[in-house]
Amino acid sequence: MAEEIINASHSSPEETHVAPNLPTSARKKGGWTAIAYILGNESFEKLASISLISNMTTYLRTKYNMGGVFLVNVVSIWSGCSNITPLAGAFLADAHLGRFLTLLFGSIASFLGMGMVTLTAGVDELRPPGCQGLACPQPQKWQLAYLFAGLGFMAIGSGGIRACNIAFGADQFDTNTEKGRSQLKSFFNWWYFSFTIALIIALTVVIYIQTNISWFIGFVIPTCCLALSIMIFLIGRNTYIRSKPQGCVFIDMAKVINAACRKRHVIVSPTANSLYDHATKDSENELSMLRHTDRFKFLDKAAVIVDPNSELNAEGVAKDSWRLCNVEQVERLKCVVGILPVWVAGITCFITMEQMNTFGVLQVIQSNTKVGNFMIPPGWMGLASMISLAIWIFIYECVYIPNARKISKKEARLSLQMRIKIGIFMSILCLAVAALVETRRRDLALKERTFISPLGVGFFLPQFILSGLTEAFAAVSVMEFLNNQVPETMRSVAGAIFFLSLSIASYLNTLIVNTVQMLTSLHGGKLWLGGHDLNENKLERFYILIASLGVLNFIYFHFFASRYIQSYEESKRRKTVLETRAEAGFVDLPEKKP
Repeated sequence: MAEEIINASHSSPEETHVAPNLPTSARKKGGWTAIAYILGNESFEKLASISLISNMTTYLRTKYNMGGVFLVNVVSIWSGCSNITPLAGAFLADAHLGRFLTLLFGSIASFLGMGMVTLTAGVDELRPPGCQGLACPQPQKWQLAYLFAGLGFMAIGSGGIRACNIAFGADQFDTNTEKGRSQLKSFFNWWYFSFTIALIIALTVVIYIQTNISWFIGFVIPTCCLALSIMIFLIGRNTYIRSKPQGCVFIDMAKVINAACRKRHVIVSPTANSLYDHATKDSENELSMLRHTDRFKFLDKAAVIVDPNSELNAEGVAKDSWRLCNVEQVERLKCVVGILPVWVAGITCFITMEQMNTFGVLQVIQSNTKVGNFMIPPGWMGLASMISLAIWIFIYECVYIPNARKISKKEARLSLQMRIKIGIFMSILCLAVAALVETRRRDLALKERTFISPLGVGFFLPQFILSGLTEAFAAVSVMEFLNNQVPETMRSVAGAIFFLSLSIASYLNTLIVNTVQMLTSLHGGKLWLGGHDLNENKLERFYILIASLGVLNFIYFHFFASRYIQSYEESKRRKTVLETRAEAGFVDLPEKKP
């Protein structure tokens, strides 16, 4: 669920893809007429996907009898695949299919996957028999193959949808005009509103139906919603502005790496004549604003002209773009390399959030979820994370910043460095609290000799709240840093890199879980993880282990990665000073190309 919230919460008008200048006849399309269909499509798609993602851990535990480690592996790998496929979706959209077809094919793939998963809830033969006491039959291989095929189609579909949904909506406005830019801001407000409504319905009504009434009905609802989403999307097909594929920046990055490696023995002499700068002289694209920098000099080898006769044609254009790249291409890759240290620091925070989506839910399943006469669905615990994130953003933006600005008479936002440090600290605290609560939960269960611990569900709220605050501080700040460190035209790349960090966190979580299970099983004592019953495990030790990784991550960020944050914030301050002096008439800023 975290990646869905991040995907919605941290896009901004500045991150959008600007549609190219189109003929007047083409501009008759798009606008609010097209947006109405896009918002309808997006709302029902999010309602469908979140309904399944948020409650998948509970479904696999209760209906497929999956044990702790195997269940975590399935959910983590599926989450990782869902977050890495947007890279492929972005490539297909930018280089071949365009956003309309990529969205359509992604939605169809998701519908097929949801339909298959829905059938597992309605057809008993597709699932193992229910548990009889502590005896829980495991699913057969063909049953798992069918389930994994359905989850695989959903992961493929998410690649097409996540890569294009917001950008396709932004394409419907002409951002070269003031009216278009104003409409674009309104579009994002309505997009956030529709997403929030879908999220609330999914995390309350649909999950309640799945958990307390019928899993089949609870899965049929989102499947029908996705079918309706596709229908709405197709009905509006004649109103959309469809930008043609413009090529993929990932290919340019591969070219720079290849050229730099092939010229690794070349001595770099970055002068005006030694570097291939053809595009910056002739291109009218905004990417031409990038100029040569002295950082990561190894990559400059890709733009060094070794032999003009063999590398350039008569017009001075490179004969082989995989051997000679221009300065712009090199600098774009340098931007990506420059954000990696901070990007790495965010991965450990995402591993903490992954624990709450898997083991945290498993803890709640084996606890007393009854409040009065009402049974709290375990999937509702994600609401605590979402609400805590929303409350903090409201307090920060509407209370802290205005009042702090009045007192200090200057900009009062917390620095990115400080926010990321707080986020890392929250991730450590989240796991420490989870370890204490798990110890108490298991002790009460063993004392009462029951599978379900008498510990109330309210005791688990702090760890889910801290998970939400981890997201509010660390994830938001990392996303902001990634987007502000690259040119506007590369911000889709920053988004793809962000989703890649979520994917790596899921895969690392799987690796850590399996390694811990293997090592603890060698001693013959009580396993930290494994089996169907958490009461037989030492989950709190695993939480402490992940918290220890958080401590190492804090040290790494403080002494190394934070330097990149400092250089970024110093460059912003220098830019502000330059703009101020320009307004006063002391210096002239270079004119930006339209």
